[in-house]
Amino acid sequence: MHKSILGSVLGFGLLVSTIASAQLLPADRTTTWNPGLNSVGGIPSRTTICATVNASTYGNGSQEASSGIQTAINACPVGQVVQLSAGTFTLNNFVIISKAITLRGAGPALTILQKTNGAVANQDHHGEDAQPLVIVGPNRSSGPNNATSSNLTVNGAKGSTSITVTSGSGFAAGQFVLLDSNEYNAGAWTALPNRNGAPTNETIWASDRAVYQLHNPAEAILDDPFPDSLVWFSRSGRPIAEVKKIASVSGNVVTFTTPLHIDYPVSKTSQLTRYTDTHVQNAGVENLKMTGASDGSLRFEASAFSWAKNIDISVWYGEGIAINNSFGIEVRENYIHDAAYASPGGIAYAISMANAASEVLVEDNIILKTNKVIVARCSAAGSVVAYNYMDDGYIVYNVDFQEVGINASHMVGSHHVLFEGNESFNYDSDNTHGNAIYMTVFRNHLTGVRRDFAGTGAARTIGLNYGSWWHSFVGNVLGVSGGMSGWQYEGHYPWPDKAVWLLGYQSSEWEQDADPKVLSTVLRGGNYDYLTNSVHWESVTQQAIPNSLYLTAKPAFFGSYTWPWVDALGTTQLRTLPARARYDAGTPFAVAPGGPQPSPPTNLLIIG
Repeated sequence: MHKSILGSVLGFGLLVSTIASAQLLPADRTTTWNPGLNSVGGIPSRTTICATVNASTYGNGSQEASSGIQTAINACPVGQVVQLSAGTFTLNNFVIISKAITLRGAGPALTILQKTNGAVANQDHHGEDAQPLVIVGPNRSSGPNNATSSNLTVNGAKGSTSITVTSGSGFAAGQFVLLDSNEYNAGAWTALPNRNGAPTNETIWASDRAVYQLHNPAEAILDDPFPDSLVWFSRSGRPIAEVKKIASVSGNVVTFTTPLHIDYPVSKTSQLTRYTDTHVQNAGVENLKMTGASDGSLRFEASAFSWAKNIDISVWYGEGIAINNSFGIEVRENYIHDAAYASPGGIAYAISMANAASEVLVEDNIILKTNKVIVARCSAAGSVVAYNYMDDGYIVYNVDFQEVGINASHMVGSHHVLFEGNESFNYDSDNTHGNAIYMTVFRNHLTGVRRDFAGTGAARTIGLNYGSWWHSFVGNVLGVSGGMSGWQYEGHYPWPDKAVWLLGYQSSEWEQDADPKVLSTVLRGGNYDYLTNSVHWESVTQQAIPNSLYLTAKPAFFGSYTWPWVDALGTTQLRTLPARARYDAGTPFAVAPGGPQPSPPTNLLIIG
C-alpha cells in the first residue's frame, strides 16, 4: 500500500493522489517514500519453528539463558522461527541474530527478556554492564570500510538511481553501500542573527546545507568536541549520507534499487563506500518484552529488510530501538515506555536512526515517558514516521520544560523524512549537535501539551531551531480545543512561553533573533489550529490535499476507524488514531484488523 509521492500512475485513484501530491510541494522537498519491507513483500509470516526454548529450562529467569537461546539461533535454518516460551529469560549477555530467521516470544505480556545487571528504574548510570539484549546484524558494531571508497566523478542528482564513480571495481549487485558527502570541508564561518536586538560578532561553522555546533569564538557549553564529534554518527565530516542497495554495476556506473534522496556533488568529494561486513537481511524480533538493557534494548547493526514487531520495551539506557548503518528496517506495533532515567545525553531515546540508516518505517507504535521519543543522527533519508502515538517526552529533573516531540534531528545531516498521521505534543527540529533539513510534516495532530506533565515551559506545537531549513507543514491540526488560553499564534524574539509556531529560534540562546533562512525556506499551508479555530495558507497555495504521501489506500491496522484520521480542511478535524485508542483502553498492543476496536478517546486535552 506504500507508494512514491511522484510514483507511476497505476489507476484513477492513484492518479488523483499522485497529481495532488506533485502539486502540493516542490520536488526538492519530497522523495520516494517506500520504506520498510514494502519492496520485498512486507514482514513475512513464518510458521516453521526450528526450536522452542523454554524459560523453565533456565529457572524462569533465575539462570543465564543467553547461551541456550544463541545456540538455538545458530542452529536455526533460514526462514524459520526460534520460539521462546512464556516466562522470563535472563540475558546478561546479548544474543545476536545474524541470518534470516525470526526470534519470537509467546506475547509481550508473557515472554520477558531481562537484564539483571543493567538499567535500573529511576536511576542514572550506576556502574551497570553496558550491553543490549538483542542485536540484529553481523556483529555488535559494523561500519563502512574506508579503504573501499570511490569518488563520484559526476554529480549525484536527487531522484537519479545511478551514479558514476572513479572505479566500479569491488561493487556488485545486491550489496548495501554507503553514499555520503563531505559537508564539513565545504563549510565556512557564517554570521549568526542578532542577539538582544544587536549584531553579534559570533559565527558558526556551516555549509550551504549543514550546520555544526562549532562557534567562533568558542562556546564551551554549546560546542561539540571537534574533531572527535565529526565521527560520532558518520564518517569524518560526512553527515549527509544514505545507505543504498546496488541493483547493478556496469563499468563505473552503479545503479541502485531506489533513487537518491538528495544531491551528492563532486565538489564535496562525495563517495561510495562498501561495508566491512555483509548486511543481515530478513531477520525479525516479535511478540516479547525487553527490560533492563543498558546499551540500547534492541539494536539493528548493518541490517536490511529486518523488523521489530509487537515488543514491549521499558527501563533501558541508550535507545529502546537503535537502527545503525541499516536499510529498510520496519518498526511497528511496539510499546516503548518508561525509560530508566529520562535525562538528555543519549541515555533515554525511544527510537534512534543513526549512521546513514535509510528508508526506515516507524509505524503504529506507542511511545511515552522517555526523554526523546525519536531521534535521527546523520541518517533517515527516505524514512517515514507515521500513525504513532508519541507523548510525554520529558526531562526528569525539569519536568516543566517541554522536550522535542516527533522529529528527525539531534545531529547534523538528517534529511527527507516524512511525518504523517502521528499524534505528539509537538514537532521540532533541534540543533543540539547540528541541523536537519528537508522534512515534511503532513496530517499530524500536534497538541502543544503533554498527557501527564502540566508544565508549559517552551510550549509549542511546531518549532524549528536555527538551521532547520526547507521544512514543509501541510494539513496538520495544531493545539487542543478549548486549551489555548494565553497562547500566541507565532512567536518572535522575545520568544513567548506558549506559541503555535516557533520558527527559527535557538533553544540555547533565547535572546537570539529568528534564523532568516528558516523563515525564508519554511513552507506551510492547510494547517488548522485551535487558537484561531481556522485554517491558514501562508506559503502553500490553497488546494485539496491527498489522503497520504506514502499510502495508496487505508492501512489495515485502522480496522473500522476512519482514515485519514486528521482532516484539517474538514468539518471534523480529528477522529481516532488506533495507537492512541489502544493506549487509552489499556490494551497497547494491536488487535486483529477488523476485530473489536478500543473506543475512541473522549478527552483530547489531558493535563496533569
